[in-house]
Parts: sequence; C-alpha cells; structure tokens
Amino acid sequence: MNNEKIWLSSPHMGGTELKYINKAFEENWIAPLGPNVTGFEEDIKKYLSSSSKDSFQVAALSSGTAALHLALIILGVTSEDEVLCQSMTFAASANPIKYLGATPVFVDSEEETLNICPIQLEKAIKDRISKGKKPKAIIAVHLYGMPYKVDEVHKVAKQYDIPVIEDSAEALGSTFKGEKCGTFGDLAILSFNGNKIITTSGGGALIARNEDEKNKAVFLATQARDDAPHYQHSQIGYNYRLSNISAGIGRGQMEVLDKRVHARREMFEFYVNLFRSVDGVRIFEEPNSDYFSNHWLTVISVNEDVAGFSRETLRECLLGFNIESRPLWKPMHMQPVFDGCPFYGTGVSEKMFENGLCLPSGSNLTNEDRNRIKEAIQNCLNK
Repeated sequence: MNNEKIWLSSPHMGGTELKYINKAFEENWIAPLGPNVTGFEEDIKKYLSSSSKDSFQVAALSSGTAALHLALIILGVTSEDEVLCQSMTFAASANPIKYLGATPVFVDSEEETLNICPIQLEKAIKDRISKGKKPKAIIAVHLYGMPYKVDEVHKVAKQYDIPVIEDSAEALGSTFKGEKCGTFGDLAILSFNGNKIITTSGGGALIARNEDEKNKAVFLATQARDDAPHYQHSQIGYNYRLSNISAGIGRGQMEVLDKRVHARREMFEFYVNLFRSVDGVRIFEEPNSDYFSNHWLTVISVNEDVAGFSRETLRECLLGFNIESRPLWKPMHMQPVFDGCPFYGTGVSEKMFENGLCLPSGSNLTNEDRNRIKEAIQNCLNK
C-alpha cells in the first residue's frame, strides 16, 4: 500500500504559473511591484465582480493577516477600541486587533453554518454599548468556505452602524444568493496561503469599496512613504505588499480556480456518500440554496454516544493510515493568549471544538487517496 502522507489541504499548481514567473524574470520585475501584481489584482476584481457588485478595488498583499490589520487601521481602530470577532476561527482573524492594542470581544457561532451568531452578536453589541463601549468593527468569517448568515449579520451591523470586515480567507469561490464571498463587507480580505483553495505560496488581498481605501492600504503596505524626492514618513507603515513573483503564481492559479472549487465540492460529496448511513456523524452542508460553499475543508461532527466512536478515535485511525485530519479551530475565547477577553455565547463553538473534525479536502487528491481514506474510515467504523 502506498503510504505517502495524505494532507488536509496541500498546494495544487495549475501548470501556467511558470508562464507569469518566467516573464517576470525575463523583464527583471523581481520586486514587490510589477505587472503581475497589477494583473493579479485585476484578475481577482474580475472574478468577484457581478452586475450588482462591481464598485470595489483590490490590493494584493503579503498575507490575509496583513489585509485584516490594514482593514482595521482604515476603519480607525485604535488602542482605545473594542472589535467584535467570531470566536471559532483561526487566530489570524483576531491577532491584528491586538496588534493595534485594541480589545477583541468574542462572539459564539450558530449551529447551521458554524459562523458568527447574529443573536449573540446583537447581545454583545447591546451589552458593550451599555458599558459605554460601542464596538468599532465586526470581523465575521466564512468558516471553512461556508458563508456566514450574511443577511442577518449585516442587518444587525447596519442597525447599530458598525462596519463589517468580511474574513473570506477560506471562502474564495463561495457565494451567497449568487454573489461572491468577499463582496459583502465594508472591507473584506482574502488569503492565498499554501493551504488555501488557490495559493501564491504566501499572500492575501484587501477588498476595498473605493479607490481611496485601496490607495490608503497600498500606501500603508509600502512603508507609508510620503510623496517627496527623499524618504520621508509621517506615519507608521508596513512591508505588506505582495511580490511580483508571488503574484505571478496567483495569476496562474486564478485560471484554475473554478476547477479547484469543483474538485473540493466533489471531495465533500465523497464524504457525504461515505457517511450517509453512519448514525451519529453529521456533515456540515449548506443550510439552503442561498448558500454555495467552496468546501475548502469538509467538516463533520461525531456524537460518540450514538456513533460508538469519538472524533479523536477517528482522527487517530486516519493518522494510522498516514492521513492528516484536524480538530476544528480552537475558539479564540478559549485560547491562553486571549484570556480575559469578553465572550458572548452559549457553548456552540466549544462543543464543535470537542466533537468536530476537518477531513482531507485537497483538490489534488486522487482515486487512490480516496480509497485509502475510505479504508481508514471503514476500519474505524468496524472496530
């Protein structure tokens, strides 16, 4: 049996990336700027655009974390502020709040999409306002590619006049009511880290509503250099721009993005069929036809009392076949680094962390890989 490691989500090249990289070498554009950066931004903008949503700008950056950091700065977040943040997410969603010395206020998930709960969000807003601390922004995440409850979340945000930063790091290619994720927030971010649905090795993007916001992001991302013949800086800047070489990888990846989404959704269907008759295992799928997930990662939860095995038993069975799987993100309000930060919720995210598992979902998984995954899971079920 081939025992090569099956990863949770590994990079998958499309074949045309070298065309853009070689052109950069030929033209000596080995810099943080260049034609590939501009082209990549236009590729993303074109992909996200629709007849109803085309008034936004894209700034290609070194990471999704950098994009979140700049989004918070653009919204004027300072050390005196509080920012509401989905608790069940990767730490990068929350870390930039602390970069600015602000306070994260964590909000629990709801059970349908595992994303920020509109009910708990409103409770948090009301309570923070009652304490004289109206939140400066909301960070809502499309977790594992599943769109959050866009209508409900943005209705609450609008009611209290709080801007939303849409964390679409895991959701490029997902849609809600036919509109692409990354176009709903006052600002939005994407990630092109090596494990994402497409990659630039490392990289991200800020989706801004207008050119002024994009220009401010680019200014801050290029060390905030003033318009002067010498190097002059009137505010703190950052080295956050994407390189022309990395953007070349991104241009090639954009050509196969829809294929990658299709392949991830096929992996999801593979697991649906695999667990169809297994009691006690729930596969998280779209709540209704308004939602279209790229299924960046397929997520299940295991009810040990019904299934007869635990999430951890299944994870260890897969590991025994050299297959990577992983518990869901440990909620931010449970993380030692955020100890003492406010949290509003009913325990949904804690329960999912205890019982949830992310399964291998890469677009480059082969039939042989799927057979090995199936064998490992059936081995667990038959114990």
